[in-house]
Amino acid sequence: MVGVGVDPLERIERLASENAVVIFSISSCCMCHAIKRLFCGMGVNPAVHELDEDPLGKDLERALIRLLGTSSVVPVVFIGGKLIGTMDRVMACHINGTLVPLLKEAGALWL
Repeated sequence: MVGVGVDPLERIERLASENAVVIFSISSCCMCHAIKRLFCGMGVNPAVHELDEDPLGKDLERALIRLLGTSSVVPVVFIGGKLIGTMDRVMACHINGTLVPLLKEAGALWL
């Protein structure tokens, strides 16, 4: 089984660094669906890790909770390997105009 014995925080860091935009999600979560639609609508193709479909998803979820210091964890977005945060933080960046520059800097958007 891939990832067994690997520290969940290390696995999150590795996964987050593999793509320009990485979303940790739960497949049935409406907020996760909305954030995926936001990025796809902008022309960004995020790597999505569905925690409920991963055998080690509960461990990753607990690690994300520790990382964020909050109880509501998904969706969690990383851009350019850096933690952006949950839905409220991503939407704040989108509204204040800082999301597009972050995406361009990470190589997720070219225009």
